[in-house]
Amino acid sequence: MAGEPGRVTGRPPTTDPHAPPREATSPCPTSESTSRILTIGHLVESLDDGGVAAALGDLAVAGPDAGFRVVVVALAPSGHSDVAELLSRAGAPPVELNVAPWDPRAVLKVLAAFREHGVDLVHTHGARPDVVGSAAAARLRVPAVSTLHHIHEHPADRGDQLRRTAKTLARKRFMTRTIATSALQRDWYRRAAGSTEGLSVIPDGAADPGEGTAEERERLRRGLGVADHEVVAVSVAPMRRGQGQDMLLDAVAGIAPDEPLTVVLGGDGPLRPWLESRVAADEALSGRVAFRRSTDPVALLRAADVQLHTTRHDTMPRMLLLGHGTGTPAVATRVGGIPEIVTRETGLLAPVDATRIADELVRLTRDADLRARLGAGARRRFLDRFAAAPWAARLGDVYRSAVGVAGAPAAAELDTPEPVGRG
Repeated sequence: MAGEPGRVTGRPPTTDPHAPPREATSPCPTSESTSRILTIGHLVESLDDGGVAAALGDLAVAGPDAGFRVVVVALAPSGHSDVAELLSRAGAPPVELNVAPWDPRAVLKVLAAFREHGVDLVHTHGARPDVVGSAAAARLRVPAVSTLHHIHEHPADRGDQLRRTAKTLARKRFMTRTIATSALQRDWYRRAAGSTEGLSVIPDGAADPGEGTAEERERLRRGLGVADHEVVAVSVAPMRRGQGQDMLLDAVAGIAPDEPLTVVLGGDGPLRPWLESRVAADEALSGRVAFRRSTDPVALLRAADVQLHTTRHDTMPRMLLLGHGTGTPAVATRVGGIPEIVTRETGLLAPVDATRIADELVRLTRDADLRARLGAGARRRFLDRFAAAPWAARLGDVYRSAVGVAGAPAAAELDTPEPVGRG
């Protein structure tokens, strides 16, 4: 599939790759423009399962009910990808272009892919997609929207700060709207850009994973060889630098051996061999920590009693959203955008400190009533704030406003309020 644009159903694609750019959407839309489904071209670096494209399959499913369909174009191929399969099942087969990092043809290739699908708006995700996507949108004469996925809160020096400020100001100039996924990003953007004009805060969403069943819980315990009364805590964060599994192991090593607790590390990543060797070399850890590489992370969360997310930095971790969707209470670190997901009604937060993490994990291990209450709160918070349907609806408002659909919210209505007390 690499290099060959995929097709979506709906409005027929343009067959001439050299066709002139379409005219911009009229500021006074006709009745036809208010009723048709918009086509939104999402541009990402790749379809890597752990990257920013992971949520777009869920968006492709929810989009039609919110008035838009999704086309996803990736600049680099990813090989086998669950994201690609999910997009295809949702009727939105992705396009993978195999564009080298500094390929001068990148804009032309993206332009051709979006033109073939007749996109009404370009939505970019990431540094290179922002540059290439905004240029392609300008050639197509359609609006461009960008989502902030990562921020750099602490610049290395004054020059680094100036470069980041320049990038933010360029974003304001070339993007119709920027979307932050958390209030943390909003505050960072405001400090860099001087205001929140043109910025909306829309947390990422996800398809409902559903709550776990007693059968799933029993099956996991049977596979682990643990008693029914024991508490199983699961971490499904990717095993890479900054995700805090080393700190989590420090915390588990400090918990008394008579606590009825088993910890499962799911997922994969470059640090996995080191983590496995550390556990194998420590008798206390090897008796309490298990690895589950091949198990579906959502299936692990559905069967768990507690979700662990002890990262050193994170903005809006998707797996933490999904854990809330399964009704699993969380023990997480108080960093980045995590406090906007995990509240006192859904889990326990700890500083980046192994001892404090251990204290909160023991507290939840010993209190079944607290686990039940927080798990129910996590499920409610997911449905209210992070489910795919309301997420798609909020994005749909942004898209219709940018395109100029009659009855869509005015741009100023979509701006996030200025942060309080920030100079």
